[in-house]
Amino acid sequence: MCGIVGYVGHRKAAPIIIDLLKRLEYRGYDSAGICLGGANARLEVIKNAGSIANLIPLIPEDKASTIGIGHTRWATHGVPSTINAHPHSSDGISVVHNGIVENYMHLKNELEGDGYVFVSETDTEVIPHLIRRHMAVGKDSADQTNQTDLMDTMRTVVGRLKGSYALAVMEDGGDRIIATRLNSPLVIGIGDGENFIASDTAALLPYTRDVVVMQDGEFARVGETVEFFDANGDPIDKTPETIDWNIDAAEKAGYEHFMLKEIHEQAQAVENTIAGRLDELESKIELDLPFSDDEIRAFTRIQIIACGTSYNAGLLGKYLLEELAGIHTDVEIASEFRYTKPVMYGSMATIAITQSGETADTLAAVRGVSSYGCKTLAIVNVVGSSITHVTDGALYTRAGPEIGVAATKTFTTQIVALILFALHCAKVRRKMTAEEVNDVIVDLKKLPSYIQRTIAGVTDTGMGAGSESESGADQKGRGAIVECAAQFSGARDYFFLGRNMHYPIALEGALKLKEISYIHAEGYAAGELKHGPLALISEGVPVVALISSGPTYEKMLSNIKEVKARGATVIGIADEGDEEIVNYADVVLRIPKTHYLISPVLLGVVCQLLAYYTAYDLDCEIDKPKNLAKSVTVE
Repeated sequence: MCGIVGYVGHRKAAPIIIDLLKRLEYRGYDSAGICLGGANARLEVIKNAGSIANLIPLIPEDKASTIGIGHTRWATHGVPSTINAHPHSSDGISVVHNGIVENYMHLKNELEGDGYVFVSETDTEVIPHLIRRHMAVGKDSADQTNQTDLMDTMRTVVGRLKGSYALAVMEDGGDRIIATRLNSPLVIGIGDGENFIASDTAALLPYTRDVVVMQDGEFARVGETVEFFDANGDPIDKTPETIDWNIDAAEKAGYEHFMLKEIHEQAQAVENTIAGRLDELESKIELDLPFSDDEIRAFTRIQIIACGTSYNAGLLGKYLLEELAGIHTDVEIASEFRYTKPVMYGSMATIAITQSGETADTLAAVRGVSSYGCKTLAIVNVVGSSITHVTDGALYTRAGPEIGVAATKTFTTQIVALILFALHCAKVRRKMTAEEVNDVIVDLKKLPSYIQRTIAGVTDTGMGAGSESESGADQKGRGAIVECAAQFSGARDYFFLGRNMHYPIALEGALKLKEISYIHAEGYAAGELKHGPLALISEGVPVVALISSGPTYEKMLSNIKEVKARGATVIGIADEGDEEIVNYADVVLRIPKTHYLISPVLLGVVCQLLAYYTAYDLDCEIDKPKNLAKSVTVE
């Protein structure tokens, strides 16, 4: 969603703030702005609708300010426009805000009654007006007392806000930024005589590896040094974490788009996810879980809570946990979970899946479920994120920074984490023998190389993951997936079909395609075709059939016949060496043959590539699809 940045130090602030904003572009935005100030200086706000590139020419080249804040806005209240862009100001106070003030209309009416004039349509504008109204000393003072009053005033003001916020605030003549957060991410970067503020750690990597992830209700006074305070205003000690991500991980490294780079990084990401967690000799999965073995043996139910791509991973987790571990599992859309009245019975646990650890709906759902008394586990990519502070434990996916808005490597590593968790539960509950566990472990260890072969097969050789098939149905030429995407990029509709553990991949394949190519796409459980979706199949409509070997292979062949009989063009994603599929599908894309529990990962990789090259053929903005944001931090 919106991105917040800030800088205080000995260098010119404007170039650094612009660079930080550019590094947050992937979060999605429609306007941008900065505020520059300094000791004994009045604030100067510069903002504009559209891209950061539109903002840069408006900044005076000789501007020497060494303190400033910046913002990229993703519109919620009010259309994308210069007047609605942040920062928002009130008589010497400027604010950048990520989140939503749910009671802003009540506050606005109150402030207008006191004579305050609003110029924007945003909810954010109530915040600087509230701060100005509560300021205890003259706005022209720049001494320490004034700075203290600004923070104390902010404590009073945020107490009146309902909703969510990450805030960075400056005032005329000030040499520090006051920052605070509630249900919205905010990170402080600690440098040498200079310090930084950002919504995301990845933006800070070129400047510092030492960061403090702020928690709800905390305040930071950011100057050449940083002081932290709790919600009562009492000082607290915060120890910076050292981020071990490679800076190159947040750069394109020669790839045209972050999404393509991150698809290619999946082999390494999976390697990182399984590293140190597989004990083949003992047939064990080593995970640092908040559940004891006795608790796992007693589980009668697990509920998984997630949104979007993470929800699709959670659906696959349901199949894994029920089939392998024999635990009844429900999967809930986090944004809807809060409106249900779940029945609690027996011994149960909740698993929250979120890439960023800051997804507002998932956080709200977890806070709600905690009151039921069941233990909670987060499957998350970002160490120290908000979700890790409201759950009993975390299973980190270790995917590294993901910049593209459309999730790829984080989805894949979420699946792998769920496989690890399900195997561990199955072993503890004695639902799988040591030999059965080892069979999966062997292929899990091969999975990084299988991913590499899959990508190379469909993008380079045209034969699909080393397949030796000479059938005309197999794509050849400049890369199977590139040819396939170009062939069908003009389609108005796309359908993805899968059964059993492949059904969640059908949902994710459709989601990826619609996210970045804007083609209408739907994923279906193939057995549901006869219950409605067949009415939508017509001549030439592309249908992607996920048909890797497994218990539903024959039934999928029958489903392909059904759509072919109604004129569909079928793209089959199938195993190497499967010669039967060429008699059914018009186009065949190949993956290495592997354990059927592992095959969803490889099918997902091919779906990602299909979406990428389709969007590429349509000249879409792949890394920043319209209307979408990377981290959804508002409900």
